[in-house]
Amino acid sequence: MANITTLLRKRLSEERGTVTKDWGGKISIVLIYPNYYQVGMSNLGFQVVYGILNDNPAIVSERAFLPDQEELSLYERADQALLSLESQTPLRAFDLLAFSLSFENDYPNILTILELSKIPLLSEEREEDTPLVLAGGVATFMNPEPLADFIDCFILGEGEAILSRFFKAYEDLDLSTVTRQQALRILAEKVEGVYCPSLHEVAYNAYGTIKSFMPLTSNLPSAVKAARQVPFDGPLCQSRITTPSAEFADTHLVELSRGCGYACRFCAAGYVYRPPRIKTEEELVESFENLLTEPTRVGLMAPSVSDVPGIENLTGHILDKGGDFSLSSLRANSLTAGLVENLKRSTQKTLTIAPETGSERLRRVMNKKLTNKEITDAIVLVTRTGFFHLKLYFMIGLPTERQEDIKTIVTLVKKIRHHLIKESKGRKRIGRIRLSISCFVPKPFTPFQWFPMDDVDSLKEKQRFLKGALSREGGIGITFDVPKWAYVQTLLSLGDRRVGHMLLTAHRNGGNWKQTFRSSEFNPDFFVYRPKDLNETLPWDFIDHGIKKSFLQEEYTLALEGKESPSCDVGTCTRCGVCS
Repeated sequence: MANITTLLRKRLSEERGTVTKDWGGKISIVLIYPNYYQVGMSNLGFQVVYGILNDNPAIVSERAFLPDQEELSLYERADQALLSLESQTPLRAFDLLAFSLSFENDYPNILTILELSKIPLLSEEREEDTPLVLAGGVATFMNPEPLADFIDCFILGEGEAILSRFFKAYEDLDLSTVTRQQALRILAEKVEGVYCPSLHEVAYNAYGTIKSFMPLTSNLPSAVKAARQVPFDGPLCQSRITTPSAEFADTHLVELSRGCGYACRFCAAGYVYRPPRIKTEEELVESFENLLTEPTRVGLMAPSVSDVPGIENLTGHILDKGGDFSLSSLRANSLTAGLVENLKRSTQKTLTIAPETGSERLRRVMNKKLTNKEITDAIVLVTRTGFFHLKLYFMIGLPTERQEDIKTIVTLVKKIRHHLIKESKGRKRIGRIRLSISCFVPKPFTPFQWFPMDDVDSLKEKQRFLKGALSREGGIGITFDVPKWAYVQTLLSLGDRRVGHMLLTAHRNGGNWKQTFRSSEFNPDFFVYRPKDLNETLPWDFIDHGIKKSFLQEEYTLALEGKESPSCDVGTCTRCGVCS
């Protein structure tokens, strides 16, 4: 019968690019993705951090993931604490545990992993010999506060800009003479972008909003500045390891750009990754010369790949070198005939476009800068060129949304289906349309951070309407978010430290959030359904991304007026404050 060590070694044997190091005299870090292996290994940020850590000769970094059901049963049978992948070492034996966090819905898994590792869940209960628990990733530099009770130290910002400074400061610590808490204070004082929750105190007003957020020592800044890699130089961020067991199986992921200049008001990536940064065509082609020394399948990653300069030439170059490529989401009004022709030559047969809504009025509220005609023109271009399936992303529950806006989704999808059939005439088959309809979740550092989430019952009713209106249409599949989980995600997105108590209770309740909410002393609706005052202190206001709050307030007002604002003009515009 297989044991957990055998399973982990088999997984390792299927990988290409794994780093194994001797532990002697090095800082030992286990980098943890709080989801299953196949999900974590398809996350480019996780892979990039793994590379940065192991490129440092003073560090040995291994990986760990949330066990799936098969692994969990093997751990339980052996009464074994969670092990790292590379050397099958108990996580508690490492100097540091570092969580890479991209999504709020993974927060409960952090507590599961700590418990399986036999590490106290609460920071205040950890002994001096317990590993320090770190966390980074985009979810943490939007709002780390719901995790404040469980994480010793947050590293806020882009890894390329902060990790080397952090680990140089950690290496300089004399751990034989300083306590755990003293070490955290030194790191927070010496490294810009480091945030240790135990060194800050929060006070609340009688009606529940934040009264004050203050550092406990005068040497700590009142605002923590998130690190950014500006200028965007250095090598391309890309996969270090490929494996057939990832969601993007045996695909080498490459980041072509970071951030997005369109400034859609719901999208955190368009704000916390400012300024938008794009590699030049020359840089990209030169980098791919080294990558394509043998036939390789490449996953090209960007907020909108079709906006990357020279993307037609780059994708053509990949194909001419005997490689293959796939693209993340495309923007309908920047799609070109040349790029679609290259997609036709690739093995990717599903193209993803995000109309977000069928309503042009609502797109102006969102600052999407996209018309229905541009969407249908893109569908005609794609379908005339070759056979493709379409994946279309929509959202419901958006600010100012009305019932007629929901109906426009049906109208637009039927129009897209009509063009798909018309342009496929004479072919043996017609591409399918798959709709992914999510619930709007407000995100920190966006102009929509002050809006509440739509009511769960209202979202369910909108889902029923869409399902009924489109279920009779052939060739269309629909997947919906579960509104109650969107509610939990909003709670974890917008909550403060008090939400950490709910997270801990939910863990102890076996993930039963309904039971948790019934017993909680705090009303979760306060965080989820309450419109925020434009001038109140928000839980994440202490993080400095360089964005002026007055700019976000102005964008909020423009949204209510249904007016669009200009895209980023990097280096020239000073509206948001980042470039100034």
